[in-house]
Amino acid sequence: MDADTESTGVRRLLTGAVLRSVGRAVDMGVVQLTGEQGEDLALHIQCAFRVLHEDKVLLGSRDMTYVRNGDRADAFDNFATAYDDRAALLSRVLGGARPKIENVLQSPTGALTLEASGGFRVEVFPDRSAREEAWRAFGRDGEHYGFPPGLV
Repeated sequence: MDADTESTGVRRLLTGAVLRSVGRAVDMGVVQLTGEQGEDLALHIQCAFRVLHEDKVLLGSRDMTYVRNGDRADAFDNFATAYDDRAALLSRVLGGARPKIENVLQSPTGALTLEASGGFRVEVFPDRSAREEAWRAFGRDGEHYGFPPGLV
């Protein structure tokens, strides 16, 4: 699939979806959405990203490296990082606010921005030179889109 087809597919898939929750699977960021027809959608992020409200960073991928409540060697494996705390709180906020994706922007270098109602925004920015999957947007049993184009 070429870059234009991927970009069009990502916009079509995510525009109008409701931002439902954020979390992680090991060190991969997971954003859960509900599509306009009620379908489950997801954005899996394997590069740097952040979630903002207006101009304030609410959650960032580097938060996975910070331990909550002291220095415990097993914090990451036990989902006891600053990321995990903030993701849980943010998911509760998103559940009540139900922000809708109004705009999806994608750059040729893979940067992806989801602009949602209520001032929420998800920004994804691939930060490595290797040709490896940086992010993937998909619906269950549906088409998968991602960066780099043609790799997903």
